[in-house]
Amino acid sequence: MRTELVTTLKRQATDLLADVERDREPILITQHGLPSAYLVDVETYETLLSRMAVLEGIARGEQAVAEGRAVTHPQARDRLARWLK
Repeated sequence: MRTELVTTLKRQATDLLADVERDREPILITQHGLPSAYLVDVETYETLLSRMAVLEGIARGEQAVAEGRAVTHPQARDRLARWLK
């Protein structure tokens, strides 16, 4: 992964944005020698958000099962049928 200084971002923002858009590879921005931010293209960022939402849903489901808040398929079907009436 490419790393750039925050001063490079300030001076060459247009070029860095073009690189990120073209290569679809994030750029790590450092400030005072420490990681500060990632510069990523919009499509990659939105894909990451979608994947995180799916993983969070899975985690909530696993937590519900662990806490005994899950129902069997027949129970869910019966509840849904009553709800739809």
